[in-house]
Amino acid sequence: MTLKGYCSFYKNLYIGESIRHAEKVKWKLKHGAGQLSIYVITNTSIGDDQLEIMHCANLKQPYYKKNPALVYGIAGSYGEAVDIIIRISDEASEAGMAGKLLTYLLQPSA
Repeated sequence: MTLKGYCSFYKNLYIGESIRHAEKVKWKLKHGAGQLSIYVITNTSIGDDQLEIMHCANLKQPYYKKNPALVYGIAGSYGEAVDIIIRISDEASEAGMAGKLLTYLLQPSA
């Protein structure tokens, strides 16, 4: 039996500039297909109000079968994922929510 990397996607998903076929990348993430250069941005596993970057292969871990990750961003490299988090951080700061990235992303108007 092949474990699938289960995840769902944020309604306003952030997609890095290097991602050419976002729907195909999303399909592969949902179905556990291998992708060498894809990084995802999710909430941290420690439960604070921050985000973390991980390689998409981590979504194949058994934990995500019972606890699907909510993906807020998809990037084609680690550096691009950092740029997306900086963008989210800047947007949160402009909205008066500096340092509260998840609160910013999960507010009804986000």
